[in-house]
Amino acid sequence: MSETILDSAPSLNSGLLDHIIYDLLVIGAGPTGLACAIDAQNAGFRVVLVDKGCLCNSLYHYPSHMTFFTTSELLEIGNIPFPSPNAKPNRNEALEYYRKVASHYGLDVRQYQNVEYVTGSDGDFTIHLRDRFSRPSQIRARKLVVATGYYDLPNYLNIPGEELSKVMHYYDDPHPYSGLDVVVIGGKNSAAIAALELWRHGARVTLVHRGPGMHRHVKYWIKPDIENRIKNGEVTALFDSKVTEITPDTVLIETPDGSRILKNDFVFALIGYHPDFPFLDSLGIRSEGPDRLPISNPESLESNVPGIYLAGVIVAGMRTNEIFIENGRFHGAQIAKDLANRRSSDKLSTTPSKLTTG
Repeated sequence: MSETILDSAPSLNSGLLDHIIYDLLVIGAGPTGLACAIDAQNAGFRVVLVDKGCLCNSLYHYPSHMTFFTTSELLEIGNIPFPSPNAKPNRNEALEYYRKVASHYGLDVRQYQNVEYVTGSDGDFTIHLRDRFSRPSQIRARKLVVATGYYDLPNYLNIPGEELSKVMHYYDDPHPYSGLDVVVIGGKNSAAIAALELWRHGARVTLVHRGPGMHRHVKYWIKPDIENRIKNGEVTALFDSKVTEITPDTVLIETPDGSRILKNDFVFALIGYHPDFPFLDSLGIRSEGPDRLPISNPESLESNVPGIYLAGVIVAGMRTNEIFIENGRFHGAQIAKDLANRRSSDKLSTTPSKLTTG
């Protein structure tokens, strides 16, 4: 596969990006969105993707040295092999792989285009966009896929001091925190990995978690590592506890033994992420239950709004530990099959349609 640079959308101050009515527009150009576009394109449909960031934007914002929890073949899309010299590939390998897959299939990816809102209905949607220079534009499509993931929206503590610059909801690199007092909030994989790396690079780490111990979903090779560091006193852990206030120099923590004030330089609040429910609501997609499961057909993945499909982690609502790249990558085949079954009845074409202009 040869690699080419993916262009962002044409620079227009207003109006339509082009005069094509696409069969399918995919919102979100991560691995699942790319897989949806590939499967639909392979079925003969004209497809365009839009993303408010770069290609695989969430993956790009993972820690630069991150290693996946799975093997490379389980990250493959479009029947393109993912070669890796490592048992588990890293972030940079994955970014290169997905770039090359997008290039191989000639996917039409419009980067740095934020979807502000959608008008129209099944068979004739208008997607209203705004680029990073606040210039508006539009694309029309007969069907939509929402594959926006969840990593862009962290869960917040909603406590005093959370707005301070020392508080972060994403972990990247341990180097800047060597020799400093760091609090890591959370009890799952992200918190465990951050605590371990920060400690190994010279930070004084206190891990705070509201549960009685590390979460059962922590990977089997990470859990004993963090538990042994805690047991040996190398990482301080405060379980059944919560941070209630953050100041420039301290954190206030409620523990089973009462309140504690700790000297602190930085806080990593790694307590999870969530889908963009307000956006789903704006599309008319209804959710059910405490986990806010969006309503969708389990076979076609079409939502309760005709013509709008869901793909990837958002299918599971707040249950973000159920769908990953490994299983979300197959959602595109389900959607493409449903589109193919409706090809004639929904007037979906295999060649681009032109807008009439007057």
